[in-house]
Amino acid sequence: MDSPQPEQTFPAAVSAQTSRFTRAYQAHLDKSVPFVAYRWIGTGVILLLFMGRIVLAQGWYIVAYTLGIYLLNLFLAFLTPKFDPSLEQDEDMEGGGQSTLPTKRDEEFRPFIRRLPEFKFWHNATAAIGFGFICTWINACDIPVFWPVLVIYWIILFTLTMRRQIQHMIKYRYVPFTFGKTRYTRS
Repeated sequence: MDSPQPEQTFPAAVSAQTSRFTRAYQAHLDKSVPFVAYRWIGTGVILLLFMGRIVLAQGWYIVAYTLGIYLLNLFLAFLTPKFDPSLEQDEDMEGGGQSTLPTKRDEEFRPFIRRLPEFKFWHNATAAIGFGFICTWINACDIPVFWPVLVIYWIILFTLTMRRQIQHMIKYRYVPFTFGKTRYTRS
């Protein structure tokens, strides 16, 4: 005779449901990969909703500032190469080796590989904006601050970090974007 199966324990049932939810979420993310423009439009809409919530509620400025700093950090990681030439040059100087940057004689092709790929940038930015939007509904996150100071400080921080990043891009001759690059066709 067949014996009846014992019922699942509570932790095993939670684990099974969590695993099922994780697989469904990952399948949804995998299906969204080719739709870059639609993903970013959706993120922009969520960001506009977040900004509208901040303006209409006239509060949660520290949440907006924190989100701005995090998005700036993500953007800088998106613009930075995975293998930073300045760090490699510093390591070579310490070790006494040759620099690995291409020279006029040795025009080695080195593709630009981002420290933070576009999909992860989008996913992290969207999750952060969603989390920030949820925080705007929690009164404990509404810390009173003088918001013009935060705006001025964020603008200064953005200007200085982007200036440094652009100087780094010019110094090491890399362009993190594909537009404007030479494209070769088959002959």
